[in-house]
Amino acid sequence: MATTNAKHPQDAMNQGAERSKDAASSLGEKAKDAASSAMDKTRDAASNMADKAKDAGKRAGDMAADAANRLGEGMESLGKTVREKGPQGGVMGTASSRVAETLEGAGRYLGQEGFSGMANDLSDVIKRNPLPAVLIGIGLGFWIGMGMGRRS
Repeated sequence: MATTNAKHPQDAMNQGAERSKDAASSLGEKAKDAASSAMDKTRDAASNMADKAKDAGKRAGDMAADAANRLGEGMESLGKTVREKGPQGGVMGTASSRVAETLEGAGRYLGQEGFSGMANDLSDVIKRNPLPAVLIGIGLGFWIGMGMGRRS
């Protein structure tokens, strides 16, 4: 009888150990599922944020293109006004005609190329003429610095 009592507690311990393994395994599976779910949610949130950033960048680009187009149209319109209302003959007529041509040409350029086209063209000019670009930069920096010094 003593052996059956001793055997019975061993069975209970084995059953307890088996239940503990099952519980630990179940808990491990639940932890894996929770981690996987959290990763999926994080991935989705990052994807949504990236999409929103792309949309915001596209809207900003569209707004800049629209602003460049409107500015170009305004410059062309101003050039036409100068041409129509400015003097028609003599030195002043020649000067107003050139100002009108410059405004109209710059307006067309800005409308066609936009700010990004202007930046690319400026970059190309700087690459072709680095020394004059550096000297102009130094001169502009000096001029701005002098202006700032006067304000203080």
